[in-house]
Amino acid sequence: MRSSKAEIVRRVHALPTIAYDDAKRLTSFSGLVLFFALFRALELPSRLRRCFGHLDRRRVFGTARVVLQLIVHVILGFRHLRDRDYYADDPLVCRMLGVSRLPDVATISRTLADADAKSVVNLRALVRDFVLDRLAALGLARITIDFDGSVLSTARRAEGSAVGYNPKRKGARSYYPLFAVISQLGMFLDMLHRPGNTHDSRGAEDFIATCIEAVRRRLPRAVLEARLDSAFFNESILARLEDLRVEYAAAVPFARFITLRHLIDSRQRWLRIDDEWSYFETTWRPKSWSSKRRIVLVRRRQRTRRKGPLQLDLFEPVSFDFEYKAIVTNKTVTATTVVAFFNGRGLQEQVFGEAKQHANLGYIPCKRLIPNQIYVLSTMLAHNLARELQLRAQPERRATTPTRAAIFVLRTLGTIRGQLVRRAGALTRPQGRLSLTVAAPAVARAEFDDLLEHLQAA
Repeated sequence: MRSSKAEIVRRVHALPTIAYDDAKRLTSFSGLVLFFALFRALELPSRLRRCFGHLDRRRVFGTARVVLQLIVHVILGFRHLRDRDYYADDPLVCRMLGVSRLPDVATISRTLADADAKSVVNLRALVRDFVLDRLAALGLARITIDFDGSVLSTARRAEGSAVGYNPKRKGARSYYPLFAVISQLGMFLDMLHRPGNTHDSRGAEDFIATCIEAVRRRLPRAVLEARLDSAFFNESILARLEDLRVEYAAAVPFARFITLRHLIDSRQRWLRIDDEWSYFETTWRPKSWSSKRRIVLVRRRQRTRRKGPLQLDLFEPVSFDFEYKAIVTNKTVTATTVVAFFNGRGLQEQVFGEAKQHANLGYIPCKRLIPNQIYVLSTMLAHNLARELQLRAQPERRATTPTRAAIFVLRTLGTIRGQLVRRAGALTRPQGRLSLTVAAPAVARAEFDDLLEHLQAA
């Protein structure tokens, strides 16, 4: 039914007067109730307590509770630790943490400073377990793990940081952790924390083996795949993957092997994949290696603008040059499938970008190493929990693609935060029963009800 202009348009003259509530009943984050239900379904508080159970238990604010606050802090979208002052009196946040008031910044810093290396090991295991539980629930027949490093810059002289490769802030100190990402879920599986001047391959072999063995123990029948960049082109790493029965595809660094350049220069016939890509394959090994492996050499046709003065006024000429790369693999599928599989490796950069933008992955809050490691793991958990929240509602599942794209279409943590979490609400007790009244339109109400139904059923 159409409405008249008089029914819709109204004149507004006065500004409302401002009054402040003591915030004992009002919350700015009523959507946190969804994560509250998820934490209970996953038994997150108790599992965090087991991670830090070896530390001093006489604290009022234990390490487990402080780490839980860090996870909530990231979910709410705050960056600096001092931003906790902007939600310190929120009743729903306090209820999630099981306290009447939140610890201040000094307490958080002291508690994290007292953590030890065992705490980091336990928290890494917890991150892995949550992802492995989800993989086991889905029962995937094929699991792809991408291994890559990402620079985490620090504005201060943090312990364990160093000046190294840093394309965005040259000369700045940084960390350079190595991440393992499950491609089908877009979730972080594990992290190896390292200083910023570390080569990609440092500590990589044992870390890769640990991740593979953890997945293999939980899903013994699944086909495991790994994708790596040229920094991991090492016979020891590839042999380890073969011993672990992992299908892999890794980039080969052209700069180190002049014989590959000669193979390309002498090649006359390239096999066509499409209008852009072509290839040929061979078996090859560096002189220092003990055995040959399958190598797929690929070229991509790309437009390149000619530099210098133009001779024609009507158009700007372009030339077609080629971009080359080589892929080593133990896969037995066609070269076209290998190229598509390896090219899908760029999807992990999307995960890094999403986590840095919406989950504060790139922020370094402390001067000490172990608190910074715990914070990075907390941001990884927050990113994974946002995806787990949506997976609990059982979205439509897509088939496995040649590039191993995520099998679910999921929203980012930032989108979940804007659409659901940051909703005004009021905690009341009508007839003695705790109730949360949420200010939400019809579409948000429907999603609230659907998510809560699935979370409570779990």
